Amino acid sequence: MSDWTSDELMTVNAARALAGVRKTCFVGIGLPSAAANLARRTVRPDLVLIYESGALGAKPTRLPLSIGDGELADTADAVVSVPEMFNYWLQAGRIDVGFLGAAQVDRFANINTTLVDRGPDRPPGRLPGAGGAPEIAADCGEVLIVLRHSTRNFVDRLDFVTSVGHGGGPVDRGRLGLRGRGPVAVITDLGVMRPDPETAELVLTDLHPGATVDQARAATGWPLKTVADVAVTAPPADAELAALRALKAA
Repeated sequence: MSDWTSDELMTVNAARALAGVRKTCFVGIGLPSAAANLARRTVRPDLVLIYESGALGAKPTRLPLSIGDGELADTADAVVSVPEMFNYWLQAGRIDVGFLGAAQVDRFANINTTLVDRGPDRPPGRLPGAGGAPEIAADCGEVLIVLRHSTRNFVDRLDFVTSVGHGGGPVDRGRLGLRGRGPVAVITDLGVMRPDPETAELVLTDLHPGATVDQARAATGWPLKTVADVAVTAPPADAELAALRALKAA
């Protein structure tokens, strides 16, 4: 195999981001679920996948359609109630990393999944909503975000703040009493952004093969900064692509 799509490149790199987590991952549906399940089959076979519906240690043989997909319960080590999931596991700080998608992300990695402004004289466009994302963003040890890179998704100002990333700067999580470190990386189909240690603003640290800094800046709704030496991610390996394609085909 020598070719891949931009979505495959993004998903492979999102899976790689899970290689260094301690063990437990609270998984969002969609792109985060694809990346987390790929990580179990490649870089992190002992990763414990946790879904909002109460599935602990899920090992789906295919990509679940939703958090209520029976495949999650059928393959889980245990299934607990939703109140237990949130009160005992999530809000008590027992989850190492949360993996989220988004409709909009701003420069401080705050997330909107609630509504978007559709312009004058039109009602807001309704999105799936918060679900457990605000608690995941608040209480997991750290957070990863994955979404496609465009000015529609990366905006200067969110239409609605669903889940707090770094608020308006590096002190806001502490001021708000949020337990976890917050977002540590945003993986897109062009590259990877990480919060600046001093300002908490997202900066471009990595590009995927074939992408350019100019492309990333043109697809971002604020003046995107970069590190001094932007790295280039490794191309997907044949084994990674085969595992991802098998997941999608199942």
